[in-house]
Amino acid sequence: MTSTEVDEIEFRIIDAGPPPTRFARGWHCFGLAEAFRREGPHPVEAFGTKLVVFADSKGELNILDAYCRHMGGDLSQGMIKGDTVACPFHDWRWNGKGRCTDIPYARRVPPVAKTRAWTTMEQDDLLFVWNDPEGNPPPPGVTIPVIKTADAEWTEWVWKSFVIDTNSREIIDNVVDMAHFFYVHKSFPTYFKNVFEDHVAVQYFRGESREDVRPKITDGSAPNLVATHSDAAYYGPSFMIDVLDYEYETGTVNSVLATCHYPVSANRFVLMSGITVKRTGYTPDGSDAADFARKHSEFIAYGFEEDVKIWKNKSRINNPLLCEEDGPVYQLRRWYDQFYVDIADVTPDMVARFEFEMDTSKAVEAWRKEVNENIARRKVAGSSV
Repeated sequence: MTSTEVDEIEFRIIDAGPPPTRFARGWHCFGLAEAFRREGPHPVEAFGTKLVVFADSKGELNILDAYCRHMGGDLSQGMIKGDTVACPFHDWRWNGKGRCTDIPYARRVPPVAKTRAWTTMEQDDLLFVWNDPEGNPPPPGVTIPVIKTADAEWTEWVWKSFVIDTNSREIIDNVVDMAHFFYVHKSFPTYFKNVFEDHVAVQYFRGESREDVRPKITDGSAPNLVATHSDAAYYGPSFMIDVLDYEYETGTVNSVLATCHYPVSANRFVLMSGITVKRTGYTPDGSDAADFARKHSEFIAYGFEEDVKIWKNKSRINNPLLCEEDGPVYQLRRWYDQFYVDIADVTPDMVARFEFEMDTSKAVEAWRKEVNENIARRKVAGSSV
């Protein structure tokens, strides 16, 4: 194609498209279970409505629609009474199965006094809720693996939460986005591969630290971070388990990062991250694993904040213009679409196995050159002072 022919091509128009009109089918994590056992009841804005989370007398967590079916009182502003949450408006009392069990001023409870109770699961000290617009229970095969198979071997979660004002598809796109690791997260991939199959989407990442933007530690207080090994898998639409090893000059830290989100509305979601570190492993500064996990959570949070800066200012785009090294964006979105349609409308290409290994050689060559040029420029600037 000649340059004249290229010039005559009509420029590309961004198709932002409307956000989804429903919320994803699957397990969603609300955070640390123990936080919901303290006092309560607890309000949660999610799935376009308001929910109430409360613990019964046995400590079992329950989730109901927050608005009382009697006259619309907010149950999350009420009180826990025995195994029920009591409405602050007229004291109607609702159990964890959504049944009204008592109305103190009434002779009897209407037989139809029932509200929506949400399916919950506790695992790895986390509270999960199942969402399905069709109202179906979770299929047996749609599971989230146990992370901390032996609690004594791993630290407690260091947990952080952010509210993001955009559609949650933005975070999912990161699964295939190799290049943003260099420009946003200041490391560059030397190996990058994706595998999608059924309800699981995996990213295999091997990356090197950018020496031009992360100054070397020269006072001996701690060794320098050299490389990162990450095997990150989304199990369903919103919960990712990342087996994350940080390679320092003198050893490797073994950790697991949980990254998860739940929708508040079509254009707002809560993003959470939790990190746990292997107690018996190495830590670069000689601290115990729990201290290192707390310190490292700040590093993880900084990475999310860099993403948020991008998301706050970018356009939603349904028809991204891609180059070869941008990865299988459209294939990932096809996989993600399975959670936004009825089960009967899930097509084979949404769940069939798909593998794509990125050729990172061109990107790495260009990035090494840029890093070296930045370091050389800094040295020249330093010598001229």
